[in-house]
Amino acid sequence: MTTKDYISIIKEQIENLITSVATYNVGIVLEVSDGIARIQGLSAVGYNELLQFPNDVQGLALNLEEDNVGAIILGDYTLIKEGDEVQATGRVIEVPVGEALIGRVVDSLGNPRDGKGPIRTKKNRPIERVAPNVAQRAPVDTPLMTGIKAIDSMIPIGYGQRELIIGDRFTGKTAIAIDTIIAQKDSNLTCIYVAIGQRTSKVAQVVATLEKYDAMSHTIVLAADASDPASLQYIAPYAGCAMAEEFMEQGRNALIVYDDLFRHAWAYRQLSLLLRRPPGREAYPGDIFYLHSRLLERAAKLSPEYGGGSLTALPIIETQMEDMSAYIPTNIISITDGQIYLEPGLFNAGIRPAVNAGLSVSRVGGYAQGKAMRRVAGRLRLELSQFRELESFAKFGTEELDISAKNKLERGNRIVEILKQPQYSPMSMGKQVLILYAVTNGYLDDIPVEEVVDYEKIFHDFMNINHPELEQKINKEKEITPDMEEPLRAAMKELKTAIS
Repeated sequence: MTTKDYISIIKEQIENLITSVATYNVGIVLEVSDGIARIQGLSAVGYNELLQFPNDVQGLALNLEEDNVGAIILGDYTLIKEGDEVQATGRVIEVPVGEALIGRVVDSLGNPRDGKGPIRTKKNRPIERVAPNVAQRAPVDTPLMTGIKAIDSMIPIGYGQRELIIGDRFTGKTAIAIDTIIAQKDSNLTCIYVAIGQRTSKVAQVVATLEKYDAMSHTIVLAADASDPASLQYIAPYAGCAMAEEFMEQGRNALIVYDDLFRHAWAYRQLSLLLRRPPGREAYPGDIFYLHSRLLERAAKLSPEYGGGSLTALPIIETQMEDMSAYIPTNIISITDGQIYLEPGLFNAGIRPAVNAGLSVSRVGGYAQGKAMRRVAGRLRLELSQFRELESFAKFGTEELDISAKNKLERGNRIVEILKQPQYSPMSMGKQVLILYAVTNGYLDDIPVEEVVDYEKIFHDFMNINHPELEQKINKEKEITPDMEEPLRAAMKELKTAIS
């Protein structure tokens, strides 16, 4: 081959050469400590952009300053050292979503934590998203039954609502959330339980309880334990919300429990102080309200034209010394559609769930109740409030009270006993309506107070065996029709005759 041939071949190769130029936004780690890295050189990085560190460690850009970027490390920060190269990915943080997650325990990044092998999903979603606007939302008018008499009757929750569970430590906050998840076994509702800053043993106990009552078949558990970095605790509720939104946008109903947002605020405060953001009240950063409002506003019931799905949120807040007026509790009370307040005094007195009916409220109210429940609940709340008012006077003696007041006290004592409910024993709407109808219409007035709990068991057994159609009708029609009321009264008189 001649020199000319070589030259022509080289020319041809040069003409057909396809080149591409790739640019990367890279920086250098200036310092790293306590899960925070300061990086120089990421000139085009965006807020909340995902960063790639060496050793397959990821981070999140949170502070965009003039000469450096402050990032939180989503993993083991000890694997990163000064001088390491960091690359901006151009992506926001995403988590896997879909059916494959149901029944699994995952971390804040969607990685499995239950030892059951990899999770194969087909789709990812960003953990942050703008909440549905007013035009996309439908009114909250469909009851979400928790199976707990005290809540379904007096503090109803509807699909798409945000109802805060608040109270001191060891008052049964998590128990209410777990009972609500267990009660959804036959309701086609997908549940997500997000544990933030909890002990690993407590999360394991919750998972074991859900498995025992066959509730993991419709539940995802997302755990950011106390041993996890504050960065993973910070993103945990947003990751859980993204998983729940996937079901909502398919036209399905989802329930998410955040346990608890007080620890979430602590984690965010820790990150903010390490990033040297200016501290405000109680050393929280200035955007602490926005931290939770942008999360809880994502709970909604969508209009039919947007699929008609719903996402109901049950955030939990732990108070200190019954102080509901503290900074974080008042913030979240102002964001949510009501609160269930659990009182230590009631809990210690053996009234469980320890719901304080006076301080608890549902801003949706009767719109999220069936007609049958609304009918019995109206009288229940009135009689219970009258009882609480008279109870304070009765402490000084009942001799001065008239017959009417004494009767209200007696019935109030029976209502308090009926509203007691063991853990892990949720009730159908029909069962709740039947027993509440009985107590508010005086069918328990002659039952000794100490025997009311035993009477309730006898009552439900009797109705199941002799009149199961009454409970089935109430569950189906959601109301007590005139043709049901006469058989209902006859059944209660029949029971009274049988046990007398």
